[in-house]
Amino acid sequence: MIEAVDLVKRYGDVQAVAGISFKVGHGEALALLGPNGAGKTTTLRILAGNLSATSGKAIVAGYDVFEQPIEVKRRTGFMPEAPPLYDELSVSAFLSFIGHLKELPRGQLAAELRRVLSICGLTEVRKRRIGNLSKGYRQRIGLAQALLADPQVLILDEPTIGLDPNQIADVRSLITKIAADHTVILSTHVLGEVLQICDRALIIHHGRIMLDDRLDQITADHGSLEDAFRQATRE
Repeated sequence: MIEAVDLVKRYGDVQAVAGISFKVGHGEALALLGPNGAGKTTTLRILAGNLSATSGKAIVAGYDVFEQPIEVKRRTGFMPEAPPLYDELSVSAFLSFIGHLKELPRGQLAAELRRVLSICGLTEVRKRRIGNLSKGYRQRIGLAQALLADPQVLILDEPTIGLDPNQIADVRSLITKIAADHTVILSTHVLGEVLQICDRALIIHHGRIMLDDRLDQITADHGSLEDAFRQATRE
């Protein structure tokens, strides 16, 4: 469902992603782990078609990200670290706007809005102005826009950053539910989040893959995900 082959991204003399390769299968939930500046967000933005790579290849849902970007976007839901929301719009108006951008047929839009509002726990606030909602609700709106049109692949960048403990628990539970029916790749700094949501972890350091394995195997080999992370990112 997702394949990265020798992806490289350079910013002048800085190499943010240094030739990484991996695959994510249908229905799998993969976590990208790594310190700040490891290359996680850059990798996700490349896979989502929001950033070009210096070299390499990326395939999402059977389409080449660089050669067929529109087809990739039709099959991908992307939630950046800070979802770009229009504070002056109501939740329903914003999601309706996103639905039009995703070319949802007019006859399907109302039903699709009801679906994502329900899944993301937004039905009761659907008429409220986004600018008046809490950070937790704003993250839910970010997830809702990613889910519109029921994409095959979800790419989530730090989906619980900045939330309080109750909001984190709610959003994690929501992503876990979503992951049962979608291929999910997410970045996070929170190891507990990985254990709750994901099947597999890929640890990146200085733009390179240091470890890529299923969580049960990581635990068997290293004692815990935390120990594996420390060993993989040790300078």
